[in-house]
Amino acid sequence: MIDYEQLGLGDRFRRLIRNTGPVSLTHFMGESNAFYYSGKDPLGGTGDFITAPEISQMFGELIGLWLADMWINAGRDEPVHYVELGPGRGTLASDALRSARRYGLEPRVHFVETSQALKDIQLTTVPGAIWHDDLSTLPQEGPILLIANEFLDALPVRQLVRTPNGWRERMVGLSGDDFAFVAGGQPMDPAVPVDLREAEEGTIIETCPAAAAILFEVAGRLDEQGGCALFIDYGHDATRTGSTLQAVRAHQKVDPFAAPGDADLTAHVDFATLARIAQSRDVRHLGTVTQGDWLRALGIETRAKSLADKAPQYQQEIHAALERLTADDQMGTLFKVMGLASDRWPGGVGFPDA
Repeated sequence: MIDYEQLGLGDRFRRLIRNTGPVSLTHFMGESNAFYYSGKDPLGGTGDFITAPEISQMFGELIGLWLADMWINAGRDEPVHYVELGPGRGTLASDALRSARRYGLEPRVHFVETSQALKDIQLTTVPGAIWHDDLSTLPQEGPILLIANEFLDALPVRQLVRTPNGWRERMVGLSGDDFAFVAGGQPMDPAVPVDLREAEEGTIIETCPAAAAILFEVAGRLDEQGGCALFIDYGHDATRTGSTLQAVRAHQKVDPFAAPGDADLTAHVDFATLARIAQSRDVRHLGTVTQGDWLRALGIETRAKSLADKAPQYQQEIHAALERLTADDQMGTLFKVMGLASDRWPGGVGFPDA
């Protein structure tokens, strides 16, 4: 008899599919990433990918200044809570809080994190932080200053595909021993926007129910408690069709089906849809802008020059980090920054229409 617990995640999926049929992409991606993040630190040169806070301290510092500016202009309400979704190693929080402290902002720190391996690192990086499994246990009094950097992209997506028989959910099945996309049997036409129902065969619609739920809850808290939020991720600010599912392992793109649980599965964030969800709760959408434009508006070039003047031996590294964060052919254009705020709070620097 096979010990199910000893099977790798890929073999568990194969047994499940053979026994019960194809699984949804949402199920496949959700289980894969839960397994992937549960017991490892995936960040850095020896990991699978690197995020903006690990590239340069400038990223977190400017976020801290933006939060302090928002809080000061809103009246310095206390208690105030710094909330970060998926804080990685705690690097962003450490840099942001150090920067904000110079202007009198010393919030209580809350991390929404489920990975024990990352919690252990965060405990050292940001002593005194309070951990939460989800948003439901956050304090309900006092404004929140919420940051989510490269968090939404790892949430499981759902895909619908137009087949000769109409719209169906895109499922994960088997072709021999290999995972493969198949169309589900349940008609899904009512779930498709009217203007897309007659799209050509093969058209794919991708949504992220988990991201929608999080934005709805965050917006509700901003409306009730006051505060502001920044969501920073790669994605698009206009709704589009097509699959954006991808996987990264050892800093290289790989087949999303090649090694479930051993690679980071992600999809582009649909900021346009998420902005509409936030606005449904009477929260201000400050705007969605490119990361490069936002960081330049906050003065990253001046900060880079200051750092280089103080440590000329690191000038080349500082310039390289600046380019990686802001250049159009690196993170500058693909990554977007979406700002939200309570309608009782001011507009924010870097969002021209706020």
